[in-house]
Amino acid sequence: MPARSGVGFKPQHLSAILDDPGRLSWFEVHAENYMVEGGPRLRQLERLRESYPLSLHGVGLSLGGVEPLDTDHLTALRQLVDRFEPALVSEHVAWSSHGGNYFADLLPMPMNRTSLDRLINSVDQVQEALNRQILIENPSSYMDLPESNLVEIELLAEVARRSGCGLLVDVNNIYVSAHNLRTSTEAYIDAIPAELVGEIHLAGHDRSQTSDGPVLIDSHSRPVDSAVWTLYDRLITRIGARPTLIEWDNDLPDWPVLAGEATRADALLNAVTGEVEPVA
Repeated sequence: MPARSGVGFKPQHLSAILDDPGRLSWFEVHAENYMVEGGPRLRQLERLRESYPLSLHGVGLSLGGVEPLDTDHLTALRQLVDRFEPALVSEHVAWSSHGGNYFADLLPMPMNRTSLDRLINSVDQVQEALNRQILIENPSSYMDLPESNLVEIELLAEVARRSGCGLLVDVNNIYVSAHNLRTSTEAYIDAIPAELVGEIHLAGHDRSQTSDGPVLIDSHSRPVDSAVWTLYDRLITRIGARPTLIEWDNDLPDWPVLAGEATRADALLNAVTGEVEPVA
């Protein structure tokens, strides 16, 4: 996967993408949207794969759950990986199923030794099933969990080192969590082990007013916030260029707007590699 910018693929952008070849370097899709037997959705992805590398980003494995992984889901993911041969495969550090019930949200797990050991076992199982490395993504958080007693980035780094997986660093999630939990964004960014980072995500967020003050929501419905761009610049200046995704899943803009966000990420990546000056 090139250390350039990519965007999340949306079917309504396919014609614009094909009419604008070479504008971007790669695309990412949510794996669960393509776990089907056939139809236009798979044909669109095959058309995209003919010209671009892909990253498969899972949202439904429930890696952080307390129950065993769903082996049917894992088998379907293996079939998708075999079919499209993505450059990267990633999943969230979260849970989304329990007792046979499946939830639309990515729910937080406590950061402690029990969760760490459970997460390592789950990552081991996924990597063995797929016969390849995966990346795990830091979550966005909205409240402190009383069972947590470990620093999130230290837990994720230990999981990566013990399992052999890599990290997908979502800079917007770091910003959202730090605001909501009143922690330091800079301390988190500076503690990320460079050698473990395989991909970066950037996204927009919303602000919601509550009786306890403003809460940031990881909405993926807006341009990347200026503060997140600043943190991203701080991260890649320290660790070097990495494949960087613009996530925009709701209130989707026209293709030129989305591609423009990716162009801004490319300018910062180029500045790190010394190819061009960054945009203002």
